[in-house]
Amino acid sequence: MGKKKKKYYTVWQGHHKGVFESWNDCKAQIKDYPGAQYKSFATFDAAKAALKGNYFDYIGKKEGFKSELSHEQLKKIGRPNYNSISVDAASSGNPGIMEYRGVETKSKKQLFKQGPFAEGTNNIGEFLALVHGLSFLKKHNSDLLIYTDSKTAMSWVRKKTCNSKLERNAKNKPVYDLVDRAVNWLKENDYKTTIVKWETKAWGEIPADFGRK
Repeated sequence: MGKKKKKYYTVWQGHHKGVFESWNDCKAQIKDYPGAQYKSFATFDAAKAALKGNYFDYIGKKEGFKSELSHEQLKKIGRPNYNSISVDAASSGNPGIMEYRGVETKSKKQLFKQGPFAEGTNNIGEFLALVHGLSFLKKHNSDLLIYTDSKTAMSWVRKKTCNSKLERNAKNKPVYDLVDRAVNWLKENDYKTTIVKWETKAWGEIPADFGRK
């Protein structure tokens, strides 16, 4: 196996702000910090430059993305429908610190965000983000479609259930409280919103991505 590439972590909002050279150091700054803002970078200089900027200018962006799909494949897939919103989740560990959000697909303007929570999984976060997005659009009587890059979340929403194997405990109670609310919402509400799979291989990371991969 090849040597794992070193990453540098910028923390805009946390117990201490700055650039940290290990995930453990970064995690110490964001753990139990409401609204923590952080992102990984490939070089120290990039992380340091980002610290001088705004968190929202960096999340959901991956420099130098170039699709590996053929021209014919890209032509068949087409371009994203910007008459939409996008949702995504991030989990540092599985389970681990989890959060999710929804944004306008074109502008990346944040529409809602929940977390970080002390314990969750990426699948749970994706599910909660999708249901939150459906509820958000219905509340605003919007005909926008909604993008997610999670087939699992799409399946759970379709079945009106959350099939996570994460055992319930005191630490993840806030997350499971939201899960229970989401499942109840799906059972009690109808919606006309079209849910569409985001084509990551063609378009890059979904606009709601937290940029921590």
